[in-house]
Amino acid sequence: MFTVIGERINTTLKKVKAAVEVRDDGYIREDVRKQTEAGATYIDVNGGARIGHEEEDMRWLLEVVQEATELPLCLDSPDPAVLEMAYGLVKKKPMINSISLEKDRFEPMINYLQGKECRIIALCMDDSGMPKTVDDIVSRAVSLVAELEKIGFARDDIFIDPLIQPMSVDVTNGQTAMEAIKRIMTELEGVHTTGGLSNISYGLPQRRIINRCFLAMMISHGFDSAIMDPLDRDIMAMTVTADMLAGNDQFCMNYIKAVRAEKIVA
Repeated sequence: MFTVIGERINTTLKKVKAAVEVRDDGYIREDVRKQTEAGATYIDVNGGARIGHEEEDMRWLLEVVQEATELPLCLDSPDPAVLEMAYGLVKKKPMINSISLEKDRFEPMINYLQGKECRIIALCMDDSGMPKTVDDIVSRAVSLVAELEKIGFARDDIFIDPLIQPMSVDVTNGQTAMEAIKRIMTELEGVHTTGGLSNISYGLPQRRIINRCFLAMMISHGFDSAIMDPLDRDIMAMTVTADMLAGNDQFCMNYIKAVRAEKIVA
């Protein structure tokens, strides 16, 4: 079943940042409730936008979010100290966002992750910068999986992010992402793939239609998770339908349930 990481509780978003600044728990709670009802699998929680306040903001957000949902959380921070605090507060096995091969990030995160019961998003980034080719993405994915397996992570707990890049920058970026996903899912059997879906449409008009079409194409290449907005009803309908058409929905039951719940309407 496709894993939807709800991206909306992020203080880089103006309304969320404003709610966190004044401790408007009602706004946060209602948004989380809506994401849960819409079909999110994880709720991503990022409190890093207010410099100097991340730890206290994250602590407050975790309390409010966990009052509003029974879903597991994706803890989103580049700071292992903040993640350590957050890990101690969650009620269910979390996902951690993220680790990469960049030296300044890799070593602290590997030390932090040892012994943790969690799932991990692994970015295909190293000190040379963003990957430029399919081979770049796949080789970095291989290295990340090997390093995470060394410290005890099962492949089922590893989500590889190929770092989706905008079509507005290079018209081949969509095809590169799709081919990389296909190879990762074939050559690293048992891992998952995820990523920030909306990156593909950055700089272009009518972004939501691009995101929806791209998601369906990515799922056909093996993509099995995305960091996305669950409140976009059309993209959620596209997710369930594409996942069924890719053969991942036994007896089409998830699709049928979504239709009966009026989450897919023609």
